[in-house]
Amino acid sequence: MLAAGAPPGAVTMITSYGRPARPKLNVFESPEGAAGGAVSGRSGPPTAISGVPGTISGQSVSGRFHSANLATSRPQGSNLTIVVERSLRAVLVDRATPRITELLASALDGSGPAILPIDASLPDAQLDALLGTFAPDQIEDAGGITTVRSARNAGIGDTAVIVGTSGSTGQPKGVLLSADALLSSARASMARVGAQRGERWLCCLPVTHIAGIQVLVRALLSGVEPVLANRADAAVIAASGAAHISLVPTQLQRLGVGMPALNAFKSVLLGGAAAAGSLVEQARAAGVPVVTTYGMSETCGGCVYDGVPLEGVRVAIRDEAGAPAGPGASGRIWISGPVLFGGYFGGAGVPADGWFRTGDLGRLDESGRLSIRGRADDVINTGGHKVVPGEVAAALQDYPGVRDVAVVGQKDPEWGERVVAVIVAADPADPPTLKMLRMHVKQRLPRYAAPSRVVVVDAVPLLPGGKQDLARLRQDLTELGNTTGREQTEPSSVTN
Repeated sequence: MLAAGAPPGAVTMITSYGRPARPKLNVFESPEGAAGGAVSGRSGPPTAISGVPGTISGQSVSGRFHSANLATSRPQGSNLTIVVERSLRAVLVDRATPRITELLASALDGSGPAILPIDASLPDAQLDALLGTFAPDQIEDAGGITTVRSARNAGIGDTAVIVGTSGSTGQPKGVLLSADALLSSARASMARVGAQRGERWLCCLPVTHIAGIQVLVRALLSGVEPVLANRADAAVIAASGAAHISLVPTQLQRLGVGMPALNAFKSVLLGGAAAAGSLVEQARAAGVPVVTTYGMSETCGGCVYDGVPLEGVRVAIRDEAGAPAGPGASGRIWISGPVLFGGYFGGAGVPADGWFRTGDLGRLDESGRLSIRGRADDVINTGGHKVVPGEVAAALQDYPGVRDVAVVGQKDPEWGERVVAVIVAADPADPPTLKMLRMHVKQRLPRYAAPSRVVVVDAVPLLPGGKQDLARLRQDLTELGNTTGREQTEPSSVTN
């Protein structure tokens, strides 16, 4: 908790990080009329980002927008001049906090501090863990800015943005992203989907996650302020006037009959989690210009679109020893290119050879197109056979009676682990039986991959970024005997 009674902008003694009562924001007026926080000791609007065409529009503290013409003389792909020793500001935001766009612009051009976006709705314990781990120099929320350290943050180098975890599954960590990497990713993404200057982007994703942050970076390159929304429903989408949007599969699926609202968009980037083939086919059949993306925070978000790496990105498949896998063979996905992160906060950096070992399994076909099998850490070992949950989930998602599905492993005294399918039935009054689902899977995958248990739920729990909360699912399955609203069926043998 911060000590009370400190004036705005003052260095405040910390007894522990927490959610303080904020002093009033100290606002200055620049000659151009833009407002900004006085904590950083700078005045005026953000300076130009070298190598970025167009204008930046950001929401100022006073509610006015300012613009700065951006220099275009530096060739694309060249290094930007970044303040190496810079402060770190934690910014408590929700999905529709306009100020985050201005802060991001200043972080990218080096005129402001590096930023650590944090979900303002986090429980105090998680917030305390994040702030305690990253020890920011300033904390900003709707009440203003508080300086909490007098020294600049050490160890972040040329970092512009830190994407932090909530710490719900262990010690919080942060992915260090430079302006070069973020802008390289955004430029390559826009080139791939044909996004033009002046076209608006709609952000319906949390700006504390890389997918939401990258929507804002693309908007800055487009020179038009983004549309920030707390939800992705048909009414919001239709009224946005945007040409481009990023969604996670759950958002697209929940649009249902409202999906045609996306028909007017030039691109609908779909990522953050594996998308069922049937969902993508349904959307494209409805005229939605879906582009599936694969990536992670460490690659500044999506770096492979519809299986094809973005410009400058290289993908390799290697075995667990790091040796190249044969043509068409499955293995660990490795990624290299200008979109890579600089390392983890207080931890390891990217290997000297510039290749990042992901946590995912995949394969490359003869044309170099990447297909994703699933997470290596989620592999289920049942009776000596290894099952990739993502492949089982993809097979089940195509069953007509399944609206949503997650697949996890559960400890079993006889088989080591058993394959458990957690489904949301298309018709809750008539869910598919275990026998039906097993038969469906066995027509597509080896017999041992078919689930030996099915649990019917109202909804699959999700993390804030839209990914399935598998840790919570495993816990719920363990406590199933005390949980209502679920049905389960178990055969006597996983091989029948």
